[in-house]
Amino acid sequence: MINSTEFPQPTMIAVNGVELEVFEAGQEHRGNPIVLCHGWPEHAFAWRHQIPALAAAGYHVIVPNQRGYGHSSCPDEVTAYDIAHLTGDLVALLDHFGYDDAIFVGHDWGANVVWSLAQLHPQRVRKIINLALPYQARTEKPWIEFLEEIFGGDHYFVHFNRQPGIADAVLDQNTKRFLNNLYRKNVPLAPPEPGMMMINLAKAELAFGDPILSDEELAVLVSAFEKNGFTSSINWYRNMDRNWHLLAEVDPIIKQPTLMIYGEQDMIPKSENLADFVPNVDIVSLDCGHWIQQEKPEETNQAILNWLGK
Repeated sequence: MINSTEFPQPTMIAVNGVELEVFEAGQEHRGNPIVLCHGWPEHAFAWRHQIPALAAAGYHVIVPNQRGYGHSSCPDEVTAYDIAHLTGDLVALLDHFGYDDAIFVGHDWGANVVWSLAQLHPQRVRKIINLALPYQARTEKPWIEFLEEIFGGDHYFVHFNRQPGIADAVLDQNTKRFLNNLYRKNVPLAPPEPGMMMINLAKAELAFGDPILSDEELAVLVSAFEKNGFTSSINWYRNMDRNWHLLAEVDPIIKQPTLMIYGEQDMIPKSENLADFVPNVDIVSLDCGHWIQQEKPEETNQAILNWLGK
């Protein structure tokens, strides 16, 4: 149970053939929507620090647990998690609320969905704010083949695809340890260990760096993933090559005004050519790791509100 005074109660909303668990705030600001899209392995709760600030600033804040997460539907078929379905859920969510378009905010995998939403349904996206994951230009080869050639079979994107079910089982058996070891900050720089990173984290007795989540916050995530297991959320990764094909004929240029927020210590590299594909981009870098809006909530809110207020 999410016992945060700030965190709203969810509504189950039927969209696009699934049910999404949706958290809302600032309903009195109907007509000024902002949709917050979490990453992996996350939950709508990742935005707990942003929701009250955005509602106070005059936005109707809409925060779904996307398919495969929380109490939202977790279809069995892998292809139910391709980018057409994930972006289709967000379009259907706008339709449900009667909105032509909205500002979309994404972190990590959520950012990937928002980038793709702007390509597949550009008229539904007013502005973009993405955290951690810059726009990924389409590669010549399908994504997983491309990543396997560069990083080998232990790269977790590749492993999830080439050895389906192996990582899922390990993460399911070590849910609390995995999430506690993953959600850290100030992790000392070290060469990568041999093996698959996520499996290593799930098995590691010792957590490095400092925890980002309180025990109560960690418990929210742990209970969500203990309920569903990890397979439905990992299935997002298992559609990367399918998404590569689905986006083949789509305009690669993102035309919407965009704010890109990086964490200076994030393992995900910054894009060297972001403005080539996102010409209307402003960039902010915060002194933190990957979990930007949870590590630096005040600074994140300030960056978002300053940019939206321009």
